[in-house]
Amino acid sequence: MKQSRRQFLTTSVSTLSTLAVAGCVTPHDAPSPFQRYKSSYTNQILKPENRNAVFHWLDMALQQTRDQRVLAPRAAYNFGLVTALGFLAANSIEQVYDEPYGIGSGPDGANSEVAYGVAFALAAGEAFQTPFMMEREAFLNRYPDNEAKTLGVEWGEVVARKLLDLRTGDGSEPSMLNYYLGRYQRRTDTLRWRPTGPFYSAAPGPAFPTFDRGLYPGLGKVTPWTMKTSSQFRVKEFYDPSSTEFAEIFDLVRHLGGENSTIRTADEAEIALFWEDGPWGVTNPGHFIYIAIQLLQDENLSFLDLARAMALIGMTIHDAAISAWDNKYYYDILRPENAIRYRAPELGNTDPRVVREPGWRSLIPTPEFPAYTSGHATFGGACMEMLALIIGRDDVSFSGRSPDEVLWPQLKNVSRHWTSLSQVAEENGMSRLYGGVHWDCDHIEGLNAGKEIAKQAFHTIFPRSV
Repeated sequence: MKQSRRQFLTTSVSTLSTLAVAGCVTPHDAPSPFQRYKSSYTNQILKPENRNAVFHWLDMALQQTRDQRVLAPRAAYNFGLVTALGFLAANSIEQVYDEPYGIGSGPDGANSEVAYGVAFALAAGEAFQTPFMMEREAFLNRYPDNEAKTLGVEWGEVVARKLLDLRTGDGSEPSMLNYYLGRYQRRTDTLRWRPTGPFYSAAPGPAFPTFDRGLYPGLGKVTPWTMKTSSQFRVKEFYDPSSTEFAEIFDLVRHLGGENSTIRTADEAEIALFWEDGPWGVTNPGHFIYIAIQLLQDENLSFLDLARAMALIGMTIHDAAISAWDNKYYYDILRPENAIRYRAPELGNTDPRVVREPGWRSLIPTPEFPAYTSGHATFGGACMEMLALIIGRDDVSFSGRSPDEVLWPQLKNVSRHWTSLSQVAEENGMSRLYGGVHWDCDHIEGLNAGKEIAKQAFHTIFPRSV
Protein backbone atom coordinates (compact mmCIF):
# COMPACT_ATOMS: atom_id res chain seq x y z
CA MET A 1 0.00 0.00 0.00
CA LYS A 2 1.34 3.43 -0.91
CA GLN A 3 2.13 5.54 2.15
CA SER A 4 1.81 9.29 2.46
CA ARG A 5 4.93 11.20 3.47
CA ARG A 6 3.51 11.78 6.95
CA GLN A 7 2.74 8.06 7.36
CA PHE A 8 6.30 7.28 6.28
CA LEU A 9 7.79 9.71 8.79
CA THR A 10 5.57 8.43 11.59
CA THR A 11 6.40 4.82 10.77
CA SER A 12 10.11 5.66 10.77
CA VAL A 13 9.96 7.04 14.30
CA SER A 14 7.92 4.06 15.49
CA THR A 15 10.51 1.71 13.98
CA LEU A 16 13.31 3.55 15.72
CA SER A 17 11.43 3.25 18.99
CA THR A 18 11.03 -0.48 18.50
CA LEU A 19 14.70 -0.92 17.63
CA ALA A 20 15.76 1.01 20.72
CA VAL A 21 13.58 -1.10 23.00
CA ALA A 22 14.74 -4.33 21.40
CA GLY A 23 18.37 -3.38 21.90
CA CYS A 24 19.18 -3.01 18.20
CA VAL A 25 20.26 0.55 18.92
CA THR A 26 23.39 0.38 21.01
CA PRO A 27 22.68 1.79 24.48
CA HIS A 28 25.03 3.85 26.59
CA ASP A 29 25.32 3.88 30.35
CA ALA A 30 25.24 7.68 30.33
CA PRO A 31 24.51 10.31 27.68
CA SER A 32 27.57 11.04 25.58
CA PRO A 33 28.38 14.52 24.29
CA PHE A 34 26.29 15.59 21.35
CA GLN A 35 28.06 14.97 18.07
CA ARG A 36 29.89 17.92 16.55
CA TYR A 37 29.31 17.84 12.81
CA LYS A 38 31.92 19.34 10.53
CA SER A 39 29.26 21.51 8.89
CA SER A 40 27.80 22.55 12.26
CA TYR A 41 26.87 26.13 13.05
CA THR A 42 27.01 25.62 16.81
CA ASN A 43 30.70 24.72 16.48
CA GLN A 44 31.26 28.42 15.80
CA ILE A 45 29.54 29.73 18.94
CA LEU A 46 28.84 27.04 21.57
CA LYS A 47 31.12 26.20 24.45
CA PRO A 48 31.50 22.38 24.68
CA GLU A 49 29.80 22.23 28.08
CA ASN A 50 26.71 24.02 26.71
CA ARG A 51 25.76 21.41 24.11
CA ASN A 52 22.28 20.03 24.69
CA ALA A 53 19.26 18.58 22.93
CA VAL A 54 17.70 21.96 22.09
CA PHE A 55 20.82 23.40 20.47
CA HIS A 56 21.58 20.08 18.78
CA TRP A 57 18.29 20.06 16.89
CA LEU A 58 18.40 23.76 16.09
CA ASP A 59 21.79 23.11 14.50
CA MET A 60 20.21 20.40 12.35
CA ALA A 61 17.54 22.88 11.21
CA LEU A 62 20.13 25.56 10.39
CA GLN A 63 22.17 23.09 8.36
CA GLN A 64 19.12 21.98 6.38
CA THR A 65 18.18 25.60 5.72
CA ARG A 66 21.63 26.15 4.24
CA ASP A 67 21.88 22.86 2.37
CA GLN A 68 18.45 23.19 0.75
CA ARG A 69 18.86 26.93 0.17
CA VAL A 70 15.54 27.57 1.84
CA LEU A 71 14.37 31.14 1.32
CA ALA A 72 13.89 33.45 4.31
CA PRO A 73 10.08 33.44 4.68
CA ARG A 74 9.90 29.67 4.39
CA ALA A 75 12.82 29.29 6.80
CA ALA A 76 10.88 31.40 9.32
CA TYR A 77 7.90 29.07 8.94
CA ASN A 78 10.12 26.03 9.50
CA PHE A 79 11.78 27.44 12.61
CA GLY A 80 8.40 28.20 14.14
CA LEU A 81 7.07 24.71 13.48
CA VAL A 82 10.03 22.73 14.80
CA THR A 83 10.65 24.77 17.95
CA ALA A 84 6.96 24.82 18.87
CA LEU A 85 6.48 21.07 18.49
CA GLY A 86 9.67 20.22 20.37
CA PHE A 87 8.74 22.40 23.34
CA LEU A 88 5.11 21.27 23.47
CA ALA A 89 6.14 17.61 23.56
CA ALA A 90 8.59 18.20 26.42
CA ASN A 91 6.35 20.56 28.37
CA SER A 92 3.38 18.20 28.29
CA ILE A 93 5.53 15.72 30.21
CA GLU A 94 6.94 18.20 32.73
CA GLN A 95 3.71 20.26 32.96
CA VAL A 96 5.42 23.55 33.86
CA TYR A 97 3.75 25.92 31.40
CA ASP A 98 0.19 26.30 30.17
CA GLU A 99 -0.40 26.05 26.42
CA PRO A 100 -3.40 26.81 24.20
CA TYR A 101 -3.23 23.76 21.92
CA GLY A 102 -4.80 21.09 24.12
CA ILE A 103 -1.86 18.68 24.16
CA GLY A 104 -2.75 17.23 27.55
CA SER A 105 -0.46 15.47 30.02
CA GLY A 106 2.34 13.22 28.86
CA PRO A 107 3.04 9.83 30.44
CA ASP A 108 4.61 9.76 33.91
CA GLY A 109 8.30 9.00 33.82
CA ALA A 110 8.77 9.76 30.13
CA ASN A 111 12.09 11.34 29.14
CA SER A 112 11.18 14.89 28.08
CA GLU A 113 14.44 15.42 26.16
CA VAL A 114 13.76 12.34 24.05
CA ALA A 115 10.19 13.51 23.42
CA TYR A 116 11.54 16.92 22.41
CA GLY A 117 13.97 15.41 19.91
CA VAL A 118 11.44 13.04 18.35
CA ALA A 119 8.77 15.74 17.98
CA PHE A 120 11.32 18.22 16.62
CA ALA A 121 12.64 15.66 14.12
CA LEU A 122 9.15 14.79 12.86
CA ALA A 123 8.31 18.47 12.49
CA ALA A 124 11.60 19.06 10.68
CA GLY A 125 10.89 16.13 8.39
CA GLU A 126 7.58 17.72 7.43
CA ALA A 127 9.02 21.23 7.13
CA PHE A 128 12.14 20.33 5.13
CA GLN A 129 10.68 17.26 3.40
CA THR A 130 13.62 15.20 4.67
CA PRO A 131 13.16 12.12 6.91
CA PHE A 132 16.04 12.90 9.37
CA MET A 133 16.27 9.13 10.03
CA MET A 134 20.03 9.00 10.65
CA GLU A 135 19.87 12.16 12.75
CA ARG A 136 17.12 10.68 14.90
CA GLU A 137 19.00 7.42 15.33
CA ALA A 138 22.19 9.25 16.38
CA PHE A 139 20.18 11.34 18.81
CA LEU A 140 18.42 8.37 20.39
CA ASN A 141 21.71 6.47 20.64
CA ARG A 142 22.95 8.81 23.34
CA TYR A 143 20.17 7.82 25.77
CA PRO A 144 20.17 4.50 27.65
CA ASP A 145 17.45 2.05 26.68
CA ASN A 146 14.84 2.09 29.42
CA GLU A 147 11.16 2.77 29.95
CA ALA A 148 11.68 6.54 30.16
CA LYS A 149 13.25 6.56 26.72
CA THR A 150 10.53 4.36 25.22
CA LEU A 151 7.77 6.53 26.66
CA GLY A 152 9.55 9.66 25.45
CA VAL A 153 9.80 8.37 21.88
CA GLU A 154 6.16 7.30 21.85
CA TRP A 155 4.91 10.57 23.34
CA GLY A 156 7.02 12.72 21.03
CA GLU A 157 5.42 10.91 18.13
CA VAL A 158 1.91 11.42 19.53
CA VAL A 159 2.40 15.17 20.05
CA ALA A 160 4.03 15.65 16.65
CA ARG A 161 1.20 13.84 14.89
CA LYS A 162 -1.44 15.84 16.72
CA LEU A 163 0.13 19.21 16.00
CA LEU A 164 1.05 18.42 12.40
CA ASP A 165 -2.59 17.46 11.86
CA LEU A 166 -3.60 20.73 13.49
CA ARG A 167 -1.34 22.68 11.11
CA THR A 168 -2.38 20.76 7.99
CA GLY A 169 -4.82 23.47 6.96
CA ASP A 170 -2.67 26.44 8.01
CA GLY A 171 -2.27 27.69 4.43
CA SER A 172 1.46 27.07 4.23
CA GLU A 173 1.41 24.73 1.23
CA PRO A 174 -0.48 27.00 -1.20
CA SER A 175 1.60 29.94 0.07
CA MET A 176 4.67 28.31 -1.49
CA LEU A 177 3.25 28.97 -4.96
CA ASN A 178 4.26 32.29 -6.51
CA TYR A 179 0.71 33.05 -7.66
CA TYR A 180 -1.61 35.63 -6.15
CA LEU A 181 -4.72 33.40 -6.42
CA GLY A 182 -6.88 36.40 -5.54
CA ARG A 183 -5.54 36.64 -2.00
CA TYR A 184 -4.37 40.24 -2.41
CA GLN A 185 -5.42 42.88 -4.89
CA ARG A 186 -2.74 44.53 -7.01
CA ARG A 187 -2.28 48.28 -6.98
CA THR A 188 -3.17 50.16 -10.15
CA ASP A 189 -1.14 53.36 -9.55
CA THR A 190 2.54 54.21 -10.01
CA LEU A 191 3.54 52.71 -6.67
CA ARG A 192 2.65 49.21 -7.89
CA TRP A 193 5.46 46.72 -7.43
CA ARG A 194 7.05 45.04 -10.44
CA PRO A 195 10.23 42.97 -10.59
CA THR A 196 13.40 44.91 -11.34
CA GLY A 197 15.75 43.29 -13.82
CA PRO A 198 18.17 42.11 -14.83
CA PHE A 199 18.94 40.65 -11.44
CA TYR A 200 22.45 40.11 -10.22
CA SER A 201 24.31 38.68 -7.25
CA ALA A 202 27.75 38.10 -5.80
CA ALA A 203 27.65 34.51 -7.07
CA PRO A 204 28.10 33.46 -10.70
CA GLY A 205 24.96 33.94 -12.77
CA PRO A 206 21.72 35.76 -12.04
CA ALA A 207 20.29 35.73 -8.53
CA PHE A 208 16.73 35.27 -9.81
CA PRO A 209 15.18 34.59 -13.21
CA THR A 210 14.55 37.89 -14.98
CA PHE A 211 11.04 39.21 -14.29
CA ASP A 212 10.11 36.36 -12.01
CA ARG A 213 6.79 36.39 -10.17
CA GLY A 214 6.71 37.84 -6.66
CA LEU A 215 7.87 35.46 -3.94
CA TYR A 216 5.14 33.78 -1.84
CA PRO A 217 2.17 36.15 -2.36
CA GLY A 218 0.06 34.00 -0.03
CA LEU A 219 2.40 33.78 2.95
CA GLY A 220 0.55 36.60 4.70
CA LYS A 221 -2.53 34.36 4.89
CA VAL A 222 -0.81 31.53 6.78
CA THR A 223 -2.23 30.81 10.24
CA PRO A 224 0.01 32.47 12.86
CA TRP A 225 1.21 30.87 16.09
CA THR A 226 0.98 33.87 18.42
CA MET A 227 -0.87 36.66 16.59
CA LYS A 228 -4.65 36.83 16.75
CA THR A 229 -4.85 37.26 12.96
CA SER A 230 -2.26 37.48 10.22
CA SER A 231 -3.09 41.16 9.74
CA GLN A 232 -3.10 42.10 13.46
CA PHE A 233 0.05 44.19 13.11
CA ARG A 234 -0.63 45.62 9.67
CA VAL A 235 1.14 48.97 9.40
CA LYS A 236 -0.09 52.39 8.28
CA GLU A 237 -0.38 53.47 4.63
CA PHE A 238 2.77 54.10 2.62
CA TYR A 239 3.64 57.69 1.73
CA ASP A 240 1.88 59.52 -1.07
CA PRO A 241 4.44 59.43 -3.93
CA SER A 242 3.86 63.15 -4.59
CA SER A 243 4.59 64.12 -0.98
CA THR A 244 7.63 65.76 0.59
CA GLU A 245 7.99 62.71 2.87
CA PHE A 246 8.36 60.45 -0.14
CA ALA A 247 10.89 62.82 -1.71
CA GLU A 248 12.96 62.56 1.46
CA ILE A 249 13.06 58.75 1.58
CA PHE A 250 13.67 58.61 -2.20
CA ASP A 251 16.65 60.97 -1.87
CA LEU A 252 18.01 59.09 1.16
CA VAL A 253 18.13 55.65 -0.45
CA ARG A 254 19.30 57.05 -3.82
CA HIS A 255 22.39 58.56 -2.20
CA LEU A 256 22.98 56.01 0.57
CA GLY A 257 22.11 52.67 -1.02
CA GLY A 258 23.53 52.87 -4.53
CA GLU A 259 26.31 50.59 -5.69
CA ASN A 260 28.55 53.64 -6.19
CA SER A 261 27.38 55.72 -3.21
CA THR A 262 29.75 58.50 -2.19
CA ILE A 263 28.19 59.08 1.25
CA ARG A 264 27.93 55.51 2.55
CA THR A 265 30.76 54.77 4.98
CA ALA A 266 32.91 51.65 4.92
CA ASP A 267 31.22 50.50 8.13
CA GLU A 268 27.74 50.96 6.59
CA ALA A 269 28.80 48.98 3.53
CA GLU A 270 30.05 46.22 5.81
CA ILE A 271 26.73 46.25 7.67
CA ALA A 272 24.84 45.86 4.36
CA LEU A 273 26.83 42.74 3.50
CA PHE A 274 26.94 41.34 7.04
CA TRP A 275 23.15 41.18 7.29
CA GLU A 276 22.39 40.39 3.64
CA ASP A 277 21.90 36.71 4.54
CA GLY A 278 21.07 35.64 1.02
CA PRO A 279 19.91 32.18 -0.14
CA TRP A 280 23.32 30.54 0.34
CA GLY A 281 23.19 30.18 4.11
CA VAL A 282 20.89 30.18 7.12
CA THR A 283 18.90 33.27 5.92
CA ASN A 284 18.08 36.30 8.07
CA PRO A 285 15.64 34.37 10.34
CA GLY A 286 18.34 31.72 10.79
CA HIS A 287 20.91 34.41 11.59
CA PHE A 288 18.74 35.44 14.54
CA ILE A 289 18.28 31.82 15.67
CA TYR A 290 22.09 31.63 15.57
CA ILE A 291 22.42 34.76 17.74
CA ALA A 292 19.81 33.43 20.17
CA ILE A 293 21.83 30.21 20.59
CA GLN A 294 24.99 32.22 21.18
CA LEU A 295 23.41 34.39 23.88
CA LEU A 296 21.11 31.96 25.67
CA GLN A 297 23.87 29.41 26.30
CA ASP A 298 25.11 31.61 29.17
CA GLU A 299 21.72 32.29 30.78
CA ASN A 300 21.76 29.14 32.95
CA LEU A 301 18.31 28.07 31.76
CA SER A 302 16.92 24.62 32.51
CA PHE A 303 16.29 22.31 29.56
CA LEU A 304 12.57 23.11 29.51
CA ASP A 305 13.07 26.87 29.95
CA LEU A 306 15.55 26.86 27.09
CA ALA A 307 13.10 24.89 24.93
CA ARG A 308 10.39 27.42 25.79
CA ALA A 309 12.66 30.37 25.02
CA MET A 310 13.59 28.99 21.60
CA ALA A 311 9.94 28.15 20.88
CA LEU A 312 8.90 31.73 21.65
CA ILE A 313 11.69 33.02 19.40
CA GLY A 314 10.89 30.58 16.58
CA MET A 315 7.16 31.25 16.76
CA THR A 316 7.57 35.04 16.74
CA ILE A 317 10.00 34.83 13.81
CA HIS A 318 7.36 32.70 12.05
CA ASP A 319 4.71 35.33 12.76
CA ALA A 320 7.08 38.14 11.77
CA ALA A 321 7.27 36.56 8.31
CA ILE A 322 3.48 36.38 8.09
CA SER A 323 3.12 40.00 9.23
CA ALA A 324 5.77 41.34 6.85
CA TRP A 325 4.41 39.39 3.87
CA ASP A 326 0.86 40.47 4.68
CA ASN A 327 2.03 44.09 4.59
CA LYS A 328 4.07 43.54 1.45
CA TYR A 329 1.25 42.18 -0.65
CA TYR A 330 -1.51 44.25 0.91
CA TYR A 331 0.29 47.51 0.06
CA ASP A 332 2.15 46.25 -3.07
CA ILE A 333 4.90 48.92 -2.99
CA LEU A 334 7.70 49.15 -5.55
CA ARG A 335 11.36 48.80 -4.64
CA PRO A 336 13.78 51.76 -4.67
CA GLU A 337 15.72 50.41 -7.65
CA ASN A 338 12.63 50.31 -9.81
CA ALA A 339 11.60 53.83 -8.76
CA ILE A 340 15.04 55.34 -9.22
CA ARG A 341 16.01 53.64 -12.47
CA TYR A 342 12.68 53.74 -14.25
CA ARG A 343 9.64 55.23 -12.63
CA ALA A 344 10.66 58.54 -11.02
CA PRO A 345 9.01 60.69 -13.75
CA GLU A 346 5.71 58.84 -13.27
CA LEU A 347 5.47 59.40 -9.52
CA GLY A 348 4.01 62.90 -9.81
CA ASN A 349 6.51 64.43 -7.38
CA THR A 350 7.77 67.91 -8.30
CA ASP A 351 10.55 67.86 -5.72
CA PRO A 352 13.89 68.11 -7.61
CA ARG A 353 15.26 65.28 -5.47
CA VAL A 354 12.92 62.79 -7.14
CA VAL A 355 14.92 62.33 -10.31
CA ARG A 356 15.43 59.34 -12.58
CA GLU A 357 18.89 57.79 -12.58
CA PRO A 358 18.92 55.00 -15.23
CA GLY A 359 22.33 53.64 -14.25
CA TRP A 360 21.58 53.35 -10.53
CA ARG A 361 21.90 49.93 -8.95
CA SER A 362 21.50 48.81 -5.36
CA LEU A 363 24.61 47.67 -3.49
CA ILE A 364 23.09 44.27 -2.70
CA PRO A 365 20.64 42.31 -4.89
CA THR A 366 17.10 43.71 -4.93
CA PRO A 367 14.68 40.94 -3.81
CA GLU A 368 11.85 39.85 -6.10
CA PHE A 369 8.86 40.90 -3.98
CA PRO A 370 7.29 44.16 -2.74
CA ALA A 371 9.16 46.50 -0.40
CA TYR A 372 6.81 47.66 2.34
CA THR A 373 7.53 46.47 5.03
CA SER A 374 11.02 45.03 5.51
CA GLY A 375 11.16 41.35 6.38
CA HIS A 376 14.65 41.86 7.82
CA ALA A 377 13.48 44.63 10.14
CA THR A 378 10.46 42.62 11.26
CA PHE A 379 12.53 39.49 11.94
CA GLY A 380 15.13 41.47 13.88
CA GLY A 381 12.58 43.43 15.88
CA ALA A 382 10.73 40.25 16.87
CA CYS A 383 13.78 38.20 17.86
CA MET A 384 15.75 40.90 19.66
CA GLU A 385 12.70 42.10 21.59
CA MET A 386 11.89 38.53 22.58
CA LEU A 387 15.47 37.92 23.69
CA ALA A 388 15.41 41.11 25.78
CA LEU A 389 12.20 39.95 27.46
CA ILE A 390 13.59 36.46 28.13
CA ILE A 391 16.95 37.68 29.45
CA GLY A 392 15.36 40.56 31.34
CA ARG A 393 17.38 43.41 29.88
CA ASP A 394 18.36 45.04 26.59
CA ASP A 395 21.93 46.10 27.45
CA VAL A 396 23.67 42.89 26.41
CA SER A 397 27.17 43.42 24.99
CA PHE A 398 28.54 40.79 22.63
CA SER A 399 30.37 40.27 19.37
CA GLY A 400 29.41 38.14 16.38
CA ARG A 401 30.55 36.98 13.00
CA SER A 402 28.42 36.12 10.02
CA PRO A 403 27.29 32.49 10.24
CA ASP A 404 27.94 32.16 6.49
CA GLU A 405 30.89 33.73 4.73
CA VAL A 406 30.47 32.07 1.35
CA LEU A 407 28.52 34.76 -0.50
CA TRP A 408 30.49 37.84 0.48
CA PRO A 409 34.26 37.20 0.74
CA GLN A 410 34.54 40.68 2.27
CA LEU A 411 33.12 39.23 5.50
CA LYS A 412 35.94 36.76 6.09
CA ASN A 413 37.22 37.24 9.64
CA VAL A 414 34.91 40.23 10.17
CA SER A 415 33.50 40.47 13.69
CA ARG A 416 30.96 43.10 14.72
CA HIS A 417 30.32 44.30 18.26
CA TRP A 418 27.08 45.49 19.82
CA THR A 419 26.25 46.94 23.24
CA SER A 420 22.52 46.16 23.23
CA LEU A 421 19.98 43.87 21.62
CA SER A 422 18.05 46.83 20.22
CA GLN A 423 21.25 47.99 18.51
CA VAL A 424 21.44 44.63 16.75
CA ALA A 425 17.86 44.95 15.51
CA GLU A 426 18.42 48.54 14.37
CA GLU A 427 21.63 47.68 12.53
CA ASN A 428 20.03 44.69 10.82
CA GLY A 429 17.08 46.78 9.62
CA MET A 430 19.25 49.69 8.49
CA SER A 431 21.42 47.29 6.50
CA ARG A 432 18.66 47.17 3.89
CA LEU A 433 18.88 50.94 3.38
CA TYR A 434 22.66 50.82 3.17
CA GLY A 435 22.18 48.06 0.61
CA GLY A 436 19.66 50.10 -1.39
CA VAL A 437 16.79 47.62 -1.36
CA HIS A 438 14.35 49.26 1.07
CA TRP A 439 12.74 52.57 1.89
CA ASP A 440 13.34 54.12 5.31
CA CYS A 441 9.72 53.55 6.38
CA ASP A 442 10.01 49.85 5.43
CA HIS A 443 12.58 49.56 8.21
CA ILE A 444 10.84 51.74 10.79
CA GLU A 445 7.41 50.16 10.46
CA GLY A 446 8.74 46.59 10.18
CA LEU A 447 10.93 46.99 13.25
CA ASN A 448 8.03 48.31 15.33
CA ALA A 449 5.71 45.53 14.15
CA GLY A 450 8.27 42.87 15.06
CA LYS A 451 8.65 44.29 18.57
CA GLU A 452 4.89 44.32 19.11
CA ILE A 453 4.58 40.72 17.91
CA ALA A 454 7.24 39.66 20.45
CA LYS A 455 5.67 41.58 23.34
CA GLN A 456 2.27 40.05 22.78
CA ALA A 457 3.69 36.54 22.45
CA PHE A 458 5.85 36.80 25.56
CA HIS A 459 2.99 37.99 27.74
CA THR A 460 0.27 35.67 26.42
CA ILE A 461 1.83 32.41 25.16
CA PHE A 462 3.07 29.67 27.53
CA PRO A 463 2.53 31.30 30.94
CA ARG A 464 3.79 29.33 33.92
CA SER A 465 1.19 26.97 35.38
CA VAL A 466 -0.26 28.06 38.70
